[in-house]
Amino acid sequence: MKKLMAANWKMYKTQDEAKNTIKDLINILGTELTVDRDVLICPPYTSLKVVAEEIKDINYMYLGGQNFYPAKEGAYTGEISPHMLLDVGCSYALVGHSERRHIFCEKDELLKEKVKYGLEVGLNIIFCIGEKIEQRRAGQVDQVLKSQLSVLKDINNMSGIEDRLVIAYEPVWAIGTGEVAGEKEIFEAHKIVRDELKNIYGEVGNSIRILYGGSVKPDNASDIIGIDNVDGVLVGGASLHADSFSKIVTA
Repeated sequence: MKKLMAANWKMYKTQDEAKNTIKDLINILGTELTVDRDVLICPPYTSLKVVAEEIKDINYMYLGGQNFYPAKEGAYTGEISPHMLLDVGCSYALVGHSERRHIFCEKDELLKEKVKYGLEVGLNIIFCIGEKIEQRRAGQVDQVLKSQLSVLKDINNMSGIEDRLVIAYEPVWAIGTGEVAGEKEIFEAHKIVRDELKNIYGEVGNSIRILYGGSVKPDNASDIIGIDNVDGVLVGGASLHADSFSKIVTA
């Protein structure tokens, strides 16, 4: 399977800044990649259209939304629907990022609705999971990851799930802190995730991509990508600059 190199721009970049960044990235990487990679860009909502326009002819680049509400339309002030994401050119969306879980208090029941509805209407979903530092110190990594993945147990009869669902393991304590999980910690966490995916989906679980996220940078990306069951990365801060993200993409 191709490695998925995903950029989460979070709440950064005006439309002009987004357009300049994506142009710079394409200039560096070229219109054809020499490595076996898919590249996903998740800009803020206001920049989705300008990024979509720039990447429309780049066959290895995809557009993603950072979040959505699980309904087609309605009185949900401040929200955006997956249909709107699809309309602007998105093929992916993030669900359950730690900042959505811990800042905006999104709970498992809502996250399950998002994953299910997003997949049903045609989005590919990147479902984010990960433990807090106190949970790791208490030896609860296995318990936390399995609990977070349990929302998928009711979403196990969908055709092509191996191509449309991606898991992103992001230890909360490593997001934007400069801290990075060690190779042993990443290996162990990704094995837990892989084993649980096989429990839920059978052999299909072997084909679902698992990304690592948490202070990924050009100087550690290659080592992280080389770990068993790491099928790509979800990058925050280092994806905001074309030069650094291009080095991660080709690591």
